[in-house]
Amino acid sequence: MAEPVNGTDVPGDVHPEPHGGELSQRLNWLRAGVLGANDGIVSTAGLVVGVAGATIERAPIATAGVAGLVAGAVSMALGEYVSVSSQRDAERAQLAKETRELRETPEQELEELVELYEAKGLSPATARQVATELTEHDALAAHLEVELHLDPEELTSPWRAAGASAVSFVLGALLPLVAVLATPPSWRVPITVAVVLLALGLAGGLGARLGGAPAQRAVLRVVLGGALGLAATYGIGWLVGGAVG
Repeated sequence: MAEPVNGTDVPGDVHPEPHGGELSQRLNWLRAGVLGANDGIVSTAGLVVGVAGATIERAPIATAGVAGLVAGAVSMALGEYVSVSSQRDAERAQLAKETRELRETPEQELEELVELYEAKGLSPATARQVATELTEHDALAAHLEVELHLDPEELTSPWRAAGASAVSFVLGALLPLVAVLATPPSWRVPITVAVVLLALGLAGGLGARLGGAPAQRAVLRVVLGGALGLAATYGIGWLVGGAVG
C-alpha cells in the first residue's frame, strides 16, 4: 500500500533515504565493520597459512591463530578508539567555536548563513528570509547543519566504533582459524584458502552494495589481494620452516 511521504504517495516497500547524522553513523559503522572483518580474515589467515606452510602440527597453528586473533582485535579496537576520539574532539571544538561566534558576532554569523543559502541556489531575498527564520528558531542548529554538516545529537562514538571493529575482527578471524583447525593436514591449506577467499568476496560485495559502489570491482580487488597475501605468507612459512628444520 502506498504511504505518503512529504505529501507524495510512494510504494510501501520504498523508504526515504537516510540523511545527515543517520547516514554518517551508518557509514561509520559500515566502515569500521567491513575494515575489521577484512583485517580479521586476512591477517589471521596469513598467520595460520604461514605456520601451516612450515609445520603440520596443530598446536603451533592454533597458538599462532589465537594469538593473532586476540592481538588483532585489541589493536583494531584501540586504533579505532583513538581515531574516532580525535574526530569527536574536533567536532566538539567546532561546536564550541560556533557557539562562541554566535554569542560574540551574531550579525556576522547571520550574514554568513545568508551567503551559504545563496550559494545553494536561493535568491538573496529568500536566503535572507530562511536564514533569519532559522536563526530565530535555533541559530546554532542552523549553522551546524548548513555550515559544518554536524548534528550535536549524532556525534561519532569512539566506544561504539571500537566495539564494532573488535567484534567484526573476531568474527572475521574465526573463519580461517576454524577452517585450518577443523580439516586434516593434507587439505588444511587449500580448504582454508577457499574459505578465506569466499569470505573476502562476500564481505567485499556486501560492503560495496551497502555503500552504493560497484560490487564486481570491490570483490575482485579484495579477492586478488587476499590470494596474493596468502600465497606470500605460505611461501615464507614453507621456506623459513624448511630452512630452520
